[in-house]
Amino acid sequence: MTSLDSLVSWLRAFAASVEEQKDALTALDSAIGDADHGANMARGMAAVVAALDAQSFDSVGALFKKVGMTLVSTVGGASGPLYGTLFLRFGTSAGEVSELDPQALAKALRAGLEGVVARGRPEAGDKTMFDALSPALDALDAALSSGASLADALTAASRAADAGRDATVPMLARKGRASYLGERSVGHQDPGATSTALLVAAAARTLA
Repeated sequence: MTSLDSLVSWLRAFAASVEEQKDALTALDSAIGDADHGANMARGMAAVVAALDAQSFDSVGALFKKVGMTLVSTVGGASGPLYGTLFLRFGTSAGEVSELDPQALAKALRAGLEGVVARGRPEAGDKTMFDALSPALDALDAALSSGASLADALTAASRAADAGRDATVPMLARKGRASYLGERSVGHQDPGATSTALLVAAAARTLA
């Protein structure tokens, strides 16, 4: 079972990874976007950590509602609504419980992905965070269905997210500001897929 404390550790680990990779994320975004993904995500996750420091939560739903709303209100561009929706939908799916079994965790993550799709309408190959998150959750579901432990399933998910991130390099962007560049978007790694891979990697380190 994944406890509330473990979920908080996941969020803190993601925040630390974003802060550590802030400049790299911004460099990626400078090539095909507004050059603010790293700074925006770091600001948003710092606000999340401040919220975690300021209060305790008695349910997964309450925790992720707070996280989602914090990101929506503090992160500029598309990242705030997309990541905010991911976490809001995660919390709604999880509900007012204090721990999640592996299947409930996977279901909540899937609900988060569905929220991202509802808001941004991404598809595979659009060169977005979807290209890292969707294969990660497919790998997670497949591993759990085959009887793998949560640790092994999350490791498989992280590998799939990394592969999805890397696969964005040769893609032609079809969403967001990067799509304005047309063929010039080819050859650049998508910053949203990159931060998403950090999110899944943080889960693999902390939720197992």
